[in-house]
Amino acid sequence: MDPVIIVGAGPVGLVLSLALAAQGVPSVLLDEDPGRDETRPARTVVLREDTADLVERLGCKTLQDEGLRWSGWRSMRRRQLVRELPLAEGAALGGLPSAPVHVPQHALVRGLRNAVAAQELVQTAGPSRIDTLEQDPHGVTVHTREPGSTWWRGSYVVGCDGARSTVRKLLDIRFPGRTAVERHAVAALRTELPWPGEAVLHRLPPWRTGGAEVTARPLPDGVWRLDWLLPPRGELVTPDVLVSRVRDTLAGWCGETPPYELLDTGVYTLHHRLARRWRVKRAFLAGDAAHLLGALGTQGLDEGLRDAENLAWKLALAWHHGASDVLLDSYQAERRAAVASRLRAADQSLPILRGGGGLRTLVPGSARGHDSLLTDGHLGCGPLGAPPSYSHSPLAPPRAEAHTAVGTPPGAPVADVRVTAPDGTRVRLRERLGQGHLLVVLVAPGTGVWDRRHWMRAGIMPRLVETVDALPVKAELLVAESYPAASAHTVLLIRPDGHLVESFGGVRPAELRAAADAARGGAVLTSVGSDRTADVN
Repeated sequence: MDPVIIVGAGPVGLVLSLALAAQGVPSVLLDEDPGRDETRPARTVVLREDTADLVERLGCKTLQDEGLRWSGWRSMRRRQLVRELPLAEGAALGGLPSAPVHVPQHALVRGLRNAVAAQELVQTAGPSRIDTLEQDPHGVTVHTREPGSTWWRGSYVVGCDGARSTVRKLLDIRFPGRTAVERHAVAALRTELPWPGEAVLHRLPPWRTGGAEVTARPLPDGVWRLDWLLPPRGELVTPDVLVSRVRDTLAGWCGETPPYELLDTGVYTLHHRLARRWRVKRAFLAGDAAHLLGALGTQGLDEGLRDAENLAWKLALAWHHGASDVLLDSYQAERRAAVASRLRAADQSLPILRGGGGLRTLVPGSARGHDSLLTDGHLGCGPLGAPPSYSHSPLAPPRAEAHTAVGTPPGAPVADVRVTAPDGTRVRLRERLGQGHLLVVLVAPGTGVWDRRHWMRAGIMPRLVETVDALPVKAELLVAESYPAASAHTVLLIRPDGHLVESFGGVRPAELRAAADAARGGAVLTSVGSDRTADVN
């Protein structure tokens, strides 16, 4: 079968190619500008816990070497400290958010490119700018113009080619939305601030050039990225004006301007857009080609990486075994709905947070309410930032009588508990994701102190092994000593991207089989080349 064609070699395209390779699917990565990754210290990305784990699982070493996991979050308003939160890697402390990872984007891209270079199933080609896309019931054909004029044949094509996506234009997909939702001036500098390792949000700072809001986010080696919220229009930011902002901000935080080394500056504008369709037959959109967001601390790259993870396992299943249109349509149904919800939450919050003064600033508790909204966006919590749940997915099975509630509702990401793998090793559950098969987890207290040879033949285990072997799609059986709010002998069925399909009380062969069949979109009844996906309002 032909490889998957991925157009665009930014972070989303690179992650998609690696995720497909991890599931045994070859891909051709068409790179328009190979080797043109600028070193821009002021251009950085913040990865939440789930997307940071995804990047590391795919072999990118950058986060360990050049990223920084925040130790805390601090928000201030005028001269007052509003909130101070400790952050931790992995499980949250006392219900607090997990620590995001902050990394320069050029370093992330370099690390992903190194991982791709070591992967035999990924072929990179560039410079490759496409100008033709044709589809038939058996595959896709794209043409790249000079200097690399070539026809490419693939099983599917995914446009990861950014906001000005050529793939989206060739598919004639509309990309409506809002322009210039926020403007920011940004500077990367090396200095010492009073809060090493902590991210800082300061609203209405009391110095002349502070503006409405300034954030400071740490990077390794004493480097900080500072962002100043600008008025939607006007205010030309010259180099002298930006240096004045830097000096005033550092003096406001430190009492006087400390020594600093200015590394990079810029001004960027954030837009909110959402493509009407994310699938047309064998062609898909992902990342900035499908959506733009980023106001109020939300992270567009996070959503792009979630697109890649969601699509990869579905394309892998289709590539190896064939897939129903239900499975392939579910990519748009799940991911577009999740991003639309995020955009809706941001659009509803913007008038509250950016609407100026008036009586609302005098309402008791309003400052803390505003702070909570902004904290959600920056730390990946609530409607502005939390990982999505696909509870209304077309892949969700009907609620079974054997259903038993656990700490994760169906459709939500599972907790990253320790599990015993088939080879007897103890690993994190997330380490078993993204391998192209479902996971079945048995909650069995006490198994950690038994020899695996004994408990594999004890109790309900033989029956569960037989049930898993008979599922309509490949699954891996794992055992956990505990899971949040789960009783002994609970069985969890988990998708390859880590979202819970269903949880059962005990071994229920018929119900488990039905849930696994629903998770794969049912049997392959129609051609993948069909075009049932309707336009979305």
